Amino acid sequence: MPETAVADTAPAVPLKELARRHGLSSSGRLVGPFEYLSQLWGYRHFITAHAKAKTVSALGTTHLGTLWQVLTPALNAFVYYIIFGVIIGTGANSTNFIAYLCIGVFVFGFSQTVVGQGANAITGNLGLIRALHFPRGSLPLSTVLVEIRNFITALGVLVIIVLFTGERPNLEWLLIVPALLLQSLFNTGLVLFFARLGSKLRDIKQLIPFIMRFWMYASAVLYPVTRFTEHLHGWKLHLIEANPMLVFIELYRHSLMENVTLAGSPRLLWTEAVIWSLFASVGGFLYFWRGEKGYGRG
Repeated sequence: MPETAVADTAPAVPLKELARRHGLSSSGRLVGPFEYLSQLWGYRHFITAHAKAKTVSALGTTHLGTLWQVLTPALNAFVYYIIFGVIIGTGANSTNFIAYLCIGVFVFGFSQTVVGQGANAITGNLGLIRALHFPRGSLPLSTVLVEIRNFITALGVLVIIVLFTGERPNLEWLLIVPALLLQSLFNTGLVLFFARLGSKLRDIKQLIPFIMRFWMYASAVLYPVTRFTEHLHGWKLHLIEANPMLVFIELYRHSLMENVTLAGSPRLLWTEAVIWSLFASVGGFLYFWRGEKGYGRG
């Protein structure tokens, strides 16, 4: 009779240890924030490819294509100038109100678009989320990457407008680079925050236009910042001057314009910009990361 080998039914190595050796983990486990950052970095090529695809799909069917990235803020600035600069005359006592207004419109539009697109980053890609396994933060990050590219293009037009209105380039113009980096970091936090909020509260998309309109009026986009000092005092003035969008807009104005009245000293504005950028980016990332396992379910 041939000998028969009998397998040992009790594994010599515990299953948990065996999974660890082979790099396996629970599919429903929420990874730590640093591991999640590492996953996002591993998907960086997917993020950039998705951002490129979004740009092509959004503008590829129009006759002017990517030119709308420049025309949209320029047309907004023109409309606001006719209403507030010519008809209402809010900049009558301001030097170079055209450049002042355009900087506000372009810079605020950068964050405004990020918020609107971010609220739809999850709900607008449910098919992709349910079909593929990837860190969900890739979607809002690709959104902010698209808007950064668009804003860099728009900045070229803004510089031309500023030059044609009489401003002369100097070394302070280089300050728009750190201002852009800080605002991009701030916008990254915004897009992550609104991506999770929009996935949980679908009605928030209907409120965003009203929120952003109020935020625009509170950021001295359409009128000189001196209007705040004329009508507000005490804690109300300090609160409005600490508004992050006002801070970023004032940094661009300080960089591109001479003899412009600011909401605070340049040192204070840069300090506030760094604080807001770190607070928004870290807070937005942690808020989005905590909801990672729930996106696309239900």
